[in-house]
Amino acid sequence: MTLRRQLQFWALSLIAFIAFLMVFSQVLLPFVAGMAVAYLLDPVCDRLEKLGMNRLWATLTILLVFVALLVLFFILVLPVLGNQLAGFLQKLPELVNKLQGLVSSNIGERLTHMTGFKVDDLQSSMGDIIKQGASWIGELLKSVWSGGQALLSVLSLFVITPVVAFYLLLDWDNMVARIDSWLPRPHVDEIRGLAREMDGAVAGFVRGQVSVCVLLGLFYAIGLALTGLNFGLLIGIGAGLISFIPFVGASLGFIVSMGVALVQFWPDWTMIAAVGLVFAVGQFLEGNVFQPKLVGESTGLHPVVLMFALFAFGYLFGFVGMLIAVPAAAMIGVLARFALRQYLASPLYTGTGRISAASEE
Repeated sequence: MTLRRQLQFWALSLIAFIAFLMVFSQVLLPFVAGMAVAYLLDPVCDRLEKLGMNRLWATLTILLVFVALLVLFFILVLPVLGNQLAGFLQKLPELVNKLQGLVSSNIGERLTHMTGFKVDDLQSSMGDIIKQGASWIGELLKSVWSGGQALLSVLSLFVITPVVAFYLLLDWDNMVARIDSWLPRPHVDEIRGLAREMDGAVAGFVRGQVSVCVLLGLFYAIGLALTGLNFGLLIGIGAGLISFIPFVGASLGFIVSMGVALVQFWPDWTMIAAVGLVFAVGQFLEGNVFQPKLVGESTGLHPVVLMFALFAFGYLFGFVGMLIAVPAAAMIGVLARFALRQYLASPLYTGTGRISAASEE
């Protein structure tokens, strides 16, 4: 097969894969979640096999523990979060009005004196910002919901996802060997090397980032709860879970928590500063402890690229797109670096082909 035919084959395969995702994105959520669970737990299953447990019992043990922990979370934590979320949404207009009045009465006069910016203009600007933020969040939630609403239910996530994860985890090594047997023999070593590089990038980031999100969510939730902040558990866990988007989780959690703290604790600056200190310590731990130890530079991708991938895939494929955004970006990054290495070693970059041709003439 000529190079042109190969490029055509892979381009058509990529187009078919993207079309498949777009057509079936509304029913893929439990299957993609099952694949993610199997991928995350495969190293644990391999470790149990090395300890003498056969694959079937290792798979059953891991999935039973995983499902039990998930059920405990939904039974013990989810009701509390649901109540806080309902209360937060109910009091949100009141919180916004109080925050506007607080900022206008305490900062408006100084701002007017220093800049000539009127209090009414400040209130109007704050209202516009809040409306724009609410509209953006609404569009994001709408996109996420529309991408997974067909099977976004407790039944699908608690029944289909564990079943998919069980069969994939049980047959994981056989599937990898079968796919390996399909590789074109002349390029098998090169493809295996790229696959190992992709696996290292995806596994290192996903497994590490899941740990970082959980640890940050626990830290923020406990820290905000200890300060006595209203809805502290909800804000803390939410900020931790959104931390897989670089800078967004901490920034959004800080803004929301400081707004609630100003309304709740004003004029007690000590408690307001304590809320800010929770996020300052959290950012220090994330940047100097959690990220270097658990994630490192595993993906080789710039944070801006990761943010773009999350928003782009989320816009195109909904919630399923957000699940596959980071692995897909990491794989594309590996292929891009491979293409760059090939280019830097080619006569197109070095010009050696032209030099040799000229010498022959």
